[in-house]
Amino acid sequence: MNLLGNLSRLITFNARPIALTQVHKSHIHLSSTLFAYEKQQGSNKWVEHNKTIFPPQTPDETPRPAYVCHVNKYFKYSPEKMWYIAILVRGMSVDEAVRQLSFVDKKGSDFAKETILEAQKMAVERHNVEYKTNLWVAESFVGKGKAIKGVRRHARRRFGEVEYKYCHYYVRLEEGTPPVDYYNKSVTPSQQLEKYMKQMRCRKVPNTL
Repeated sequence: MNLLGNLSRLITFNARPIALTQVHKSHIHLSSTLFAYEKQQGSNKWVEHNKTIFPPQTPDETPRPAYVCHVNKYFKYSPEKMWYIAILVRGMSVDEAVRQLSFVDKKGSDFAKETILEAQKMAVERHNVEYKTNLWVAESFVGKGKAIKGVRRHARRRFGEVEYKYCHYYVRLEEGTPPVDYYNKSVTPSQQLEKYMKQMRCRKVPNTL
């Protein structure tokens, strides 16, 4: 009995280093997989526009205005509510956009104002924009982030589903003065119909000749 007891202790004692050695020698690396997953999300593609290198211009060409793209990702707010704030500042100068967002009594206005001010700072420090007030909001839109589902308790042992939504706010500031008519309201209804019909006729059924 003593021999069997000592043998069982020896096997148990020697089994631990073997298990630890197997864990330490594991060749499973998740860094490349996580990087590929993050790359598929497309959240960093918007910022990659800042690295675009344009060819030099001739003296007779119109100077190309500088621009900067910025994004505020994964903040807790509904993308449906943020959409109204994003379209509010389109076509405004930076000062006017910040001024208008200061009077909007919404939680998302703080996120939008913070993103615009960060993009303005980036334009001056990294993209050689001389005057920080000489910028206007060329693009402003919202992207849907993750939605975490939870459970809310109700009476009589019932449960309801609740979603905690996250979103991304994208903005592009461009150097110069804002346009007089950002949405091009001078287009007549007949011209809009003609443009729509042209788009419909240019459609193509996939996997056909």
